[in-house]
Amino acid sequence: MRPARNDYADYYQQYIDLVEGEDILNILSSLNKEISDVSNSFPQSKGNYSYAPGKWSVKEVIGHMMDTDRIFAYRALAIARGEKQPLPSFNQDDYVKNGKFNLRELSDLTYEYRLLRESNILLFKGFDQSVYSNRGIAAEREVTVLALMWMIAGHQKHHLNILREKYLQ
Repeated sequence: MRPARNDYADYYQQYIDLVEGEDILNILSSLNKEISDVSNSFPQSKGNYSYAPGKWSVKEVIGHMMDTDRIFAYRALAIARGEKQPLPSFNQDDYVKNGKFNLRELSDLTYEYRLLRESNILLFKGFDQSVYSNRGIAAEREVTVLALMWMIAGHQKHHLNILREKYLQ
């Protein structure tokens, strides 16, 4: 099942539109294999490659995807558990800068991302579907648990497309 249009802020429509299918858990599992395949297509020596000045490196893109997965999964967990406090936004550029991903091995980042995604899938499988419609506030916008799961998938698809189109050329 897909989230309703009023389950997330307008900005996230661009991500959700990238995701095909209806079964979000299977989609997230498929995307886990896809990110491993794309990440492993880069030689270790190309991990710090950026396609243009001021753009993130391959490692930074992967690190950013991991940060976003973690934050969105935390938001889904908090809202699923009934959190009533607004959840903060985050500055992606600061997170990437402070993540120092270029100092790490590309293979380690790829492995960590695979484990992170597997962990998040197990978390989501543990949710009773009744919490999918739970609403909370994240980054000053109302969002549902289900929408957050789809936003994770769409955000990953977005960056996989960029890695393929801009970095693997």
